[in-house]
Amino acid sequence: MTIADEQKQAADWLLSTTRAVRKRLDLDRPVEPEIILECLRLAVQAPTGSNSQGWRWMVVTDEAKRAKLGEFYKSVGEKYMAAKGAEEADAQTGRVRSSARYLVDVIEKVPALVIPCIAGKPANVEQAAGFFGSIHPAIWSFSLALRSRGLGSVWTTFHLAHAAETAELLGIPDGFTQAAMLPVAYTKGTDFRPAARGPIEDITFWNTWENSTPG
Repeated sequence: MTIADEQKQAADWLLSTTRAVRKRLDLDRPVEPEIILECLRLAVQAPTGSNSQGWRWMVVTDEAKRAKLGEFYKSVGEKYMAAKGAEEADAQTGRVRSSARYLVDVIEKVPALVIPCIAGKPANVEQAAGFFGSIHPAIWSFSLALRSRGLGSVWTTFHLAHAAETAELLGIPDGFTQAAMLPVAYTKGTDFRPAARGPIEDITFWNTWENSTPG
């Protein structure tokens, strides 16, 4: 196997097995600040619009502040889960909902909560794609870096309904937008596998919608 083949294999493994981790987050094992910083150094290698680099990263490890963020998260998550509970779900969706329910119950116990922020606010829908496109790649790079080091996370947004209260709690200044909140912990085991997905050919079109023939 060539070096290029080994690199491709490692990249494919990382991309196909980085899961949304909830139930397998280790709530009892501390996460070293150094490993979070290591992952963030990789995250900010991601592209950002006009090379603006407007990202900021709020890492919350303080127990009292995590508890308060947990209250914000639960207040929205409880309503969301109650609404979803009335809907029928296939087996895979049911497992995801059970996992989401678990995280609502334990969010404040996760060792670190990372809130990615970005300077500014989108003025309209047209600007939103580029605005969030300047932070979302970095968030995903952070998730991949965690995975490669035996940690896991999941992209959450429930707390954003309380973004103003969160900003006050953490001293986030005006002029910065919170993009998500990622609970970060070591994982219980690292044997994650690719998710079940349908054939890519069924959802890929060439040159016009519903044309599945390349060329």
